[in-house]
Amino acid sequence: MRIISNARLIEFYTKHADSKLPLEVWVSIIKGLEIKNLNELKKVFNSVDILGNNRAIFDIKGNRYRIITVVLVKNQTVYIRWIGTHAEYDRIDAHSV
Repeated sequence: MRIISNARLIEFYTKHADSKLPLEVWVSIIKGLEIKNLNELKKVFNSVDILGNNRAIFDIKGNRYRIITVVLVKNQTVYIRWIGTHAEYDRIDAHSV
């Protein structure tokens, strides 16, 4: 799968250095995937939450951080919509980000 945009991840781990390695691992896993539907993400990421509108929420570093994505299976593309701490996540609406 392709990830759009890695720049958001780099910007984030520049501010949150402890997230760099877990995000690099996540990127590596995502890039190696080829899925047929969103539910297949659960086989790889136990804690992924699948929402409507092709959205998937990933827990990073033991749920300390979260990434909201839009996953387009047909295009094998993951769009980073939002990344932040769990506390920041609690203050937003994941359906509208």
